[in-house]
Amino acid sequence: MNNIFDSIPSDLSSEIFDDLVSSDTVKIERIISKGQTSPDFGWYDQEQHEWVIIIAGSAIIGFDDKPSVTLKTGDYLNIPAHQKHKVAWTDPDVETVWLAVHY
Repeated sequence: MNNIFDSIPSDLSSEIFDDLVSSDTVKIERIISKGQTSPDFGWYDQEQHEWVIIIAGSAIIGFDDKPSVTLKTGDYLNIPAHQKHKVAWTDPDVETVWLAVHY
């Protein structure tokens, strides 16, 4: 038995990525952010679809060809493969806990 909130480190100066399940066709990861954003070097342009849900906290996802989306606790979003996107903002005051499914 595991819990999504277990083992959250006190030092969140860097974003945390933990693979929870991984196979040839799907990866489920927990992401923990606290004020981090995507790197400045460009957009994520992934080979697989990505479904994300905010378990706690809030974030803004930016897209290259449509308006940004604000996500809060309980909100989820499907990002199709090759949809260019980036994390524009995560709450700097509380942990944002994401669940991301790459399929």
